[in-house]
Amino acid sequence: MKTIRVVIADDERPARLFLKALLESFPAVEIVGEAENGTEAVDLITETKPDLALLDLQMPEATGLEVVKMLRENQMPLVAFVTAYDEYAVQAFEVNAVDYLLKPVERTRLAETLQRAAVRLEREDLRDDETERLQNAVKVYDEIAKPAFIERIPVKNREEILLVPLREVASIVADGELLHITTVNNKRYLINFRLKDLEARIEPNKFIRLSRGALANLEMIAKISPMIGGTYQVLLKNGQQLGVSRLQSKLLREKFLKM
Repeated sequence: MKTIRVVIADDERPARLFLKALLESFPAVEIVGEAENGTEAVDLITETKPDLALLDLQMPEATGLEVVKMLRENQMPLVAFVTAYDEYAVQAFEVNAVDYLLKPVERTRLAETLQRAAVRLEREDLRDDETERLQNAVKVYDEIAKPAFIERIPVKNREEILLVPLREVASIVADGELLHITTVNNKRYLINFRLKDLEARIEPNKFIRLSRGALANLEMIAKISPMIGGTYQVLLKNGQQLGVSRLQSKLLREKFLKM
């Protein structure tokens, strides 16, 4: 079997190391790079042009599905999504014959993925079909995976639990698995939750991701200032200043700063 050049993208280091160790047990596999978030995954795939990308479905800055959306067709490798069980993802992937691996990944199942990739790499006529199936799976997932969006965030304040309305939240900034929540009146709360999990519960048109570790309420943005290198800095109505990552600056520019 021809050597398959593989990129791994997963924000959880133990999961990434486990998958890397499994891949290294296959002699016909070359790992050409690792990414720990969606931004790095896009850059890495564009730069290394792998045969196969193993993308975690939920990653900071850009999910595995969003990585696929951001890649041009001529940059698209074969893709297998790696995820904890997600009924909507499984449904979307199975309907469109898109490969996926459930965590914890089993070696025999990974071997099947590599074998499928090898067959597709040998037949150029299958590549266009693969890309079309992948794009269809993304559309199906977007249509069926409609989470119950929250309107308030429960936070602990001494012995009480407060329900902070999302409309009063100016920013949410991650520090590991702790989230710093700052309101428009500069009240600050701390909760133990992962940013990507909270982001999935917030209606997309309410908050915008500024970087791997920060979300901002769109209604609270007072000013956006260009910075050196093509990035931006955001000033919120409560006086907070937050930097915008390179990828998110590009998305911000395309979505909000063009007429």
